[in-house]
Amino acid sequence: MNQNFIHTYVSVDCVVFGFDHENRLNILLVQRHVDEVPLEKQIKLPGSLIFSDEDVDDAAQRVLHELTGIKKMVLKQFRCFADPMRASNLHDIKWMDKEYKHHIDRIITVAYLSLCKIDHKINSTKYDTVDWYPIDEVPGLPFDHNKIINESLIEIRKWIESDFSIIFELLPKRFTIRQLYQLYSALSERNIDIKNFHKKISSFPYIVPLDEIQKDVSHRAARYYRFDAKIYKKNNTKLIK
Repeated sequence: MNQNFIHTYVSVDCVVFGFDHENRLNILLVQRHVDEVPLEKQIKLPGSLIFSDEDVDDAAQRVLHELTGIKKMVLKQFRCFADPMRASNLHDIKWMDKEYKHHIDRIITVAYLSLCKIDHKINSTKYDTVDWYPIDEVPGLPFDHNKIINESLIEIRKWIESDFSIIFELLPKRFTIRQLYQLYSALSERNIDIKNFHKKISSFPYIVPLDEIQKDVSHRAARYYRFDAKIYKKNNTKLIK
């Protein structure tokens, strides 16, 4: 046998996106525990080694269920991270030894992204601390988790372009055009005129106006809309060309 073949462990890491009430894109992060490391430096992506009898997709669903309490979530595998040095930091090695009770000298991770309505109650069975972080306020993370998040942003933009309906997994059941505009702008990083945006989506039959408007707001009250998945499937139109 070639002595250069690797002996390694495989894990999954999940990037969970949410959209908050201040119209900001957020990431769901958890807290690990390493002695002699300040708590504010122990934030990480949720993840786990894969069990010996487990498929990677099943492992990702397990991680999300342990994280949120939700049994089925929208989930997309987007990349494998296998840099030989991705788990070389001494604090990361110490945490893995404590977490898995085994020395791990190399770990390859399969990364997934998922979408969660931010007002959904998070009921974690594994983590003591689970918090939403605005995407522009994510601190320095262990391993290569910041790189994974950056790559997930590239992937979710591609995903939205191929299937616009997934954006509604982040919005509340009833939403305003401004909320939709701000979320789409944050994800796509496009500079889009809101008037043209409003005109464009008003022609889409799957974005249905409701007989409800905002209440107790300091600005002009906006109308609420809802997304109709059945109509979308019959009339799958790109949002912005």
